[in-house]
Amino acid sequence: MKKKAKPPVELPRSRPPLERMIRIHQAIQSGKYPNGSTLARELEVSTKSIQRDLEFMRDRLNLPLEYSAAHVGFHYTESVDSFPTLQISEGELVSLLIAEKALQQYRGTNFEKPLLSALRKLQDAMPDTFSLSFADWEQTISFRTSAEPILNLEIFDALAKATAGRKQIRFNYRKPGRAESEPRLVDPYHLANINGEWFLFAHDQARKDIRTFAPARISAVELTGKTFARPQKFSVEKRLRDSFGVHSGEGEFEVVLRFSEFAADYIREKKWHASQQLRELDSGGSELRLKLSSLVEVQRWVLGWGGHATVVQPPELIESVRRAAEALLKTCAE
Repeated sequence: MKKKAKPPVELPRSRPPLERMIRIHQAIQSGKYPNGSTLARELEVSTKSIQRDLEFMRDRLNLPLEYSAAHVGFHYTESVDSFPTLQISEGELVSLLIAEKALQQYRGTNFEKPLLSALRKLQDAMPDTFSLSFADWEQTISFRTSAEPILNLEIFDALAKATAGRKQIRFNYRKPGRAESEPRLVDPYHLANINGEWFLFAHDQARKDIRTFAPARISAVELTGKTFARPQKFSVEKRLRDSFGVHSGEGEFEVVLRFSEFAADYIREKKWHASQQLRELDSGGSELRLKLSSLVEVQRWVLGWGGHATVVQPPELIESVRRAAEALLKTCAE
C-alpha cells in the first residue's frame, strides 16, 4: 500500500522586516539583553534573519548596538529615545494621498500594481503617530475625467514591455477615419500619457522617421526578435516643446488669439503652453500668444470656445477655423 503523502507544513508567516526591527528595538530597550536565538523564537524567523536585522540596525540606522558577553545578549551603549522611522510632514502625507487618488488613470495597466505596491510600502514605513487610510480619502478627494480612454490591456501591456525592453515590434495600425489597417515595423521609444491620452512614440522603419501612434488603434502586436538602441538625442520633451498637444510639425507659427470677457477667466486660470504670453485687453478680455510648430490641435481648441475666441493670426489658422465653422453651420442647417 502506498503511504499517504503528508500535507505540507505551513511555515509561520514572517513579519515585515521593519516590524521585526521595531520589536527587536523594544526588547533591547526593556533591558532584557535579548540574543539571536531568543529573538528568532519570539519572532518566528531564523537566526540569520535576526542577524541581518541587527546588522541593519547598527550599520544603516546607526543605532548604538553592541553584544554583551557578560549578559549573553544585545544592548544599547547610549540612550535611544525612539526607533528611527520614516519622517514625513503633513504636507508630504497629503501629497502622497493625492498621488494615490491620481492612480485612477493607470487602473488596469501594468503600471498599477508596482505603483500601488510602492505606496503601500511607504504606508508600512510610516510612524505609528500617523493614521493613514487610503479608503478614508474616497469621500474627500477624487479625480474624474469626462472621456476616459478605452485601452486593450493586452495590447498596452505588450507595447509597454517592448518599450521598456527596447524590443522591435510589428503591428497593424489604423489611421483616424480609415476602416483598413496597415502593417508597421517600429522601434518603440516612449509611451506617454498626454492630457489623459496614451501615445506611443516610435521610429517607423519604412518611413525612416519617428511617428506617433494611439494604442487604441493598434492591433496584432508581435515581437520581431530584434532589439534596438534608443538614440540619446531622442526626447519627448524636446519633440513636443512647440506642439499644442501631441502633434508636432515642421512649421513655425506665431499664434495670436483673443478671448471674450466671459472666456478670459478660464484662460487666466491655466498655463496652456510653455511659450504663452498673456495680455489683458481694455474690453475685459485677454489676448493669448503662442509659438507652435503645428496648427492641427489649436484649431480644434479654438472651435471649442465657440464665439468666445477670435483668431488674429496666422492667416492659415484663420482660414482653417473659418472653413470648419462654415462646415459646422452647414451641417446644423441640414
